Amino acid sequence: MIDFSKISNIWFIGAGGIGMSALARYFAVGGFKVAGYDRVETSLTRTLNAEGINIIYKDDIAEIPGEFRDKAKTLVIYTPAVPRSNKIFSYLSTEGFNMHKRSVILGIISQNTRTIAIAGTHGKTSVSTITAHLLKQSDVDCSAFLGGISKNYQTNMLTGESNITVMEADEFDRSFHCLEPEIALITSMDADHLDVYETYDNMVKAYEEFAGKIKDEGILVLNEKISGKIRRRGNIKTYTYGFSPTADFYVSDISTENQTYSFRVNTPWGVIDDLKLLIAGRMNIENSLGAIALAMLAGVKDNEIRKALIYYKGVARRFDIRIDSDKIIYIDDYAHHPEEIDYCIESVREFYGKRKVTGIFQPHLYTRTRDHAEGFAASLDKLDSVILLPVYAAREKPVSGVGTEMIYEKMKLENKMLARKDEVTWILESMEIDILLTLGAGDIDKLVEPIETMLRKKLS
Repeated sequence: MIDFSKISNIWFIGAGGIGMSALARYFAVGGFKVAGYDRVETSLTRTLNAEGINIIYKDDIAEIPGEFRDKAKTLVIYTPAVPRSNKIFSYLSTEGFNMHKRSVILGIISQNTRTIAIAGTHGKTSVSTITAHLLKQSDVDCSAFLGGISKNYQTNMLTGESNITVMEADEFDRSFHCLEPEIALITSMDADHLDVYETYDNMVKAYEEFAGKIKDEGILVLNEKISGKIRRRGNIKTYTYGFSPTADFYVSDISTENQTYSFRVNTPWGVIDDLKLLIAGRMNIENSLGAIALAMLAGVKDNEIRKALIYYKGVARRFDIRIDSDKIIYIDDYAHHPEEIDYCIESVREFYGKRKVTGIFQPHLYTRTRDHAEGFAASLDKLDSVILLPVYAAREKPVSGVGTEMIYEKMKLENKMLARKDEVTWILESMEIDILLTLGAGDIDKLVEPIETMLRKKLS
């Protein structure tokens, strides 16, 4: 166990990651001196610097501030995405600093708070953010570590007065096995991170192990679509959610008017009617349903849920509508798995009818591209046209024979092209754009503002 009473400095390796930055903010609010390293400067690291968290970008031990060289007073938190060849990591490890993965630190926090943990191959960031919003707008309150930037609060870390903590549970590197939640929810279990798990069965077993970490007399909430895949422990209560009346929490009477959803939620304790959601996409009704189940189980009242939901604004890069006009609609989304792309495209078709949809997709990871090339091709074929960018490697080295071309060659869509990231804006300038989607979990987000600026000029 870490004795935080003896720690005054916390150094982050990979500080700019969405999960790491939330932890950095958490400790800064707690009164610790916080700083760290990341490979590149981003809008998120600039924000951290503006908040007083000094981030360096040069992998050079000489850049580490003097106070963070005190082993007795410094805790080092790192992400597995940072290679061990990193000079700063190697130096701190060799010198015997107290070093822990992000997941271990979150695990310690989960042991000491009433934690609500949300896992799943897709949807977990949205469910986590909606859950945190519903709790923050109620008498229950919470703190929260989120996997995206909440548009309501403009941050990925919330602090509250209660002892409840909402956490996104990351399945990569089996990180979620460090958590000990009181309540856990699993949104989905599509095959992913097979570079870690090798087989789908191994991945499912990992989710079962996560569910096994729930504290005695705790609660597990499962999407009805996967409820039969997880073995249930006898000393915890299990609920399901979905669109079917056989689920414990289910949605009914869905209608759409003026790009607003209205629906009812049927619960084991009655019906919450007249719920309204201003975020597009049927998947966001499902995400809201999971969050409503968690909020109710945490003690949030029906009317508090009703009032808070209508003011929910969404998460940056999750069906993020950047431009919404009669002439051009531009939506940015983090979708990086075939199932997520399907959800996104289906939501666009549902909300905007038969308008022409162009997509720009950047595959994330060579292994995911290799494992899901056919799935990506089938999903992207549902667009009217597509621009495919090179694979974003992230933590991986290139895999021989694997690239975006694998997806391109498997696609049936005729109106498709391969392009570099720096070619995108001028390609779009010459195209007729009706609805545009940017899709991917890599650095495609750096194109969002230039694309939005260019499209707004087209409108003017």
